Amino acid sequence: MDDALPILEHLPNSFREPGEQEYIDFLWDAFASNYENEKYQFAMLPYHMLYMSFVYFSVWQIKLMRSRDFGHATIFIPEKERGILQATSPFTFSVVNERSIFRFLKLIGCDDQDTGSFASLVKVRNDLAHSNGLINCKDQTAADRRIANVVRQVRAIQSHMTPLLHECLSQFLLESCAEEDSMEYDNPEDQIRELLVHKHYFSLKDIEACRSFDIQSLATQPRFDAMQALFDEFVALYPEETVA
Repeated sequence: MDDALPILEHLPNSFREPGEQEYIDFLWDAFASNYENEKYQFAMLPYHMLYMSFVYFSVWQIKLMRSRDFGHATIFIPEKERGILQATSPFTFSVVNERSIFRFLKLIGCDDQDTGSFASLVKVRNDLAHSNGLINCKDQTAADRRIANVVRQVRAIQSHMTPLLHECLSQFLLESCAEEDSMEYDNPEDQIRELLVHKHYFSLKDIEACRSFDIQSLATQPRFDAMQALFDEFVALYPEETVA
């Protein structure tokens, strides 16, 4: 079951609503309980839901950072357009057909082959969930193979997210340091936690990606020293050993 753990590093480090954390914990517990009791077919259903939750959190970050492009993309899902645009939680995206939600990943450079590969796991889940008289995941070997495939797709999506995450961090630094009194919080740590990590549902892997941000790319900006200091606070707040 240890091979299933990496997905947790790709899920948010903190949540805006207590119920969201409770939901993710519930899914993991349901997966772990069924896996440990060798009910592998049932274990894979909540694991797929963890995968889809990761996708929804990624799409949420795209919505925040690429709002104009995101708005244009919703025209391809007209019956859900208003709800998606007014979404107040990543889980709002669950109203969209699961295969359709992957189209939004094109806004971060994924092509049809990528999104097709990511969405293929929906069919895999459907084969397990339908009452077709078949046990398609009978043993640990089969379950572990499916888990490895999920983790592989998660890592592929995460790799495409890195430029967007760097944009997010850059915007945060620019807005936080635009003026001497631009900080909404007196404590830099609170500024980072609330307006960067918490607001954008950053995972440990998101934080790890942002640690590699080239702060010198902002060197020509006014108040660069303040941005450098805030970035250093971010790195100190999330040292490498906590995100590796």
